[in-house]
Amino acid sequence: MALSRVRLSWHRGAAISGESTRLLLPQASRLVELPYSSFSDDDDDDGSLAGDKDLPTAEQDPGAWCPVPPKPGTFSQCVRYLAFFWNLLFLLLGLLALAVGVWGLLAKGLLGGERLAPLGSDPMLLFVLVGLGASAVSLAGCLGALRSNPCLLRFFVGAVLAFAGLEVLGGLLLLAAQHRLRDALRDALLLCLLHYQEEPDLRFLVDEVQRNLRCCGLGSYRDWETNPYFNCSAPGVQACSVPASCCLDPWQNGTVANTQCAFGALRLGDGAAGTVVHLGGCVAQLGAWLRGQAGGIAAGAAVLVLVEAASVFMALKVLRDIVPVGVRD
Repeated sequence: MALSRVRLSWHRGAAISGESTRLLLPQASRLVELPYSSFSDDDDDDGSLAGDKDLPTAEQDPGAWCPVPPKPGTFSQCVRYLAFFWNLLFLLLGLLALAVGVWGLLAKGLLGGERLAPLGSDPMLLFVLVGLGASAVSLAGCLGALRSNPCLLRFFVGAVLAFAGLEVLGGLLLLAAQHRLRDALRDALLLCLLHYQEEPDLRFLVDEVQRNLRCCGLGSYRDWETNPYFNCSAPGVQACSVPASCCLDPWQNGTVANTQCAFGALRLGDGAAGTVVHLGGCVAQLGAWLRGQAGGIAAGAAVLVLVEAASVFMALKVLRDIVPVGVRD
């Protein structure tokens, strides 16, 4: 009996001690884990703060250094494609002028060295230079608008502004030196007269001027004596003659061009020569024609300036859409 009581009390004590142990173990674990978790949280917080302090501003806020431009609207897209097709048109025109210039030089054999005429005095060289310049600038505008390339667009704007500045400067010089324009025109016509047989382009230009303005020579038809082929001392059939474009009626039977209608005109007196060729020179006639066309020339210059201004404005609009304000600043 006494033994059973002792066993019962022992079991109760063990149960109580086990229960107290189960109750104390969570508390002990909490007491042990609490400092560790609190320290780890503090360390994480401190570490994250320290890491945030060490991070550069660009990593904390990527938009501060690399702002993402807004998506272009419908109007911006229309301006972009309009700028592309606008420059594509002038690119094709530039390539056409370049092709005409190269074809003219090849047809006359200047590029192959078959002729002794200097390349710098050939009018076709103007087509080549204009075609190259227009093609290069228009190509930059096309690619800049199509690929949204700021460098090409800036180059395009700068080139167009440079061309516009040169045009304005040339116009101001012409206005300031109107009294010298007549002398410059006379010198240019004299050069064409001297190289009449050597340059087919100059010959075509002189013939068109003399035929349309009904004139001959610079001041009179006797200016053709300065040409080595039309001089009376020249050893050819054209000696003492003038070009057929000086004739009053350069057509034979109204259908076939008469290339010999002015042969021997310089041997005749003014009265007799007046029945065959035009006696008046082309300098006065050409000056009067240019004065009459002043309005058309001014209108053409204004249209050219407007075209260049439209090209610049479209390029600037595309550039403003693809380059954020923060990057430009």
